[in-house]
Amino acid sequence: MMDVEHYLNTLIEQAAMSRTAGPVPGSEERRQELSAAFSRLIGEFPADGELQTRLLEITECEGYVREHIEIATVEGLCMSMYILVPEQQAADPVPAVIALHGHGYGNREIVGLEPDGSERVGNPGLHKNFAVSLVREGYVVAAPELIGFGGRRLAEDKGEGPGRSSCFRLAAHLLMTGRTLPGLRVRETSRVVDYLESRAGVDADRIAIMGISGGGLVAGFTAALDARIRCAVVSGYANLFEDSILARNHCLDNYIPGILQEAELPELLGLIVPRGLFLESGEMDRVFPRESAVKAFGELQSLYAAAGAPNAVLCDYFQGGHEINGAPAFAWLRSQLTADPTGTIGGET
Repeated sequence: MMDVEHYLNTLIEQAAMSRTAGPVPGSEERRQELSAAFSRLIGEFPADGELQTRLLEITECEGYVREHIEIATVEGLCMSMYILVPEQQAADPVPAVIALHGHGYGNREIVGLEPDGSERVGNPGLHKNFAVSLVREGYVVAAPELIGFGGRRLAEDKGEGPGRSSCFRLAAHLLMTGRTLPGLRVRETSRVVDYLESRAGVDADRIAIMGISGGGLVAGFTAALDARIRCAVVSGYANLFEDSILARNHCLDNYIPGILQEAELPELLGLIVPRGLFLESGEMDRVFPRESAVKAFGELQSLYAAAGAPNAVLCDYFQGGHEINGAPAFAWLRSQLTADPTGTIGGET
């Protein structure tokens, strides 16, 4: 008789064996099969035909303008987001970056606002106002509010404090109806790409994405399935499912039924190949541990090398915890968004 821990380990081993039975990882046949399976497992969410953009507010900030807008996304849902536009644009059109927050009180957390919408005066926390840092780099920045956070929570959670999310009930309802919360967030984020492509002054060929923690999941998975995204920064998420998501009690918004039978996390992120991918990993990150982040990066290096793009993936191992680091990622984005579409840099910092 095996104990419970042994049983769980056996399930992981069996899933790994089922993955090795298919085409060779990194091959075009494997990539096409995995992309189709991944898209199916996260669930289908038909997009609304028109974006139906609605302007809610415009605020003049130091060096940039902050717009608050709302767009239609999927199946009658609306997503609010901040659009940060630099006052002095170096060129027209300019590159754009989609900035995705993690767990906390929503997109206000990455644009320098308190939960009540007032300007932040205290500690910026793990997000470090990174959307503001990006607009100061000269990009148009879209900072959508992921469903389940901030103003996009269930009524029952809005009275429990700004940091209380609606992830569990949203994920549970979606799972019971054959869909997933990661899938809904990915599909909605692709609608942000639609919006940026339609916006005057944005270079549709130079749209990047950057996210931290749960936002890193959405950034990486959206880039994996939406080839319009030129490059991606995934902070505090790239790891192995076995050593992170399955090694502790995580939020239910991380789970996709059957995904381990198709791929481990590095191979899913490998669907971004040959486009640029930059990872951030904190030495003291206890949520997505460093040792497994190193393993994941090694697997990604192999996938990129097999595709003839060994220098298109980079990892910043920094002294810190589960948080944005920033500067090396911003420098990398500059190289990606100002270079020729086929030009990349890479390595390890």
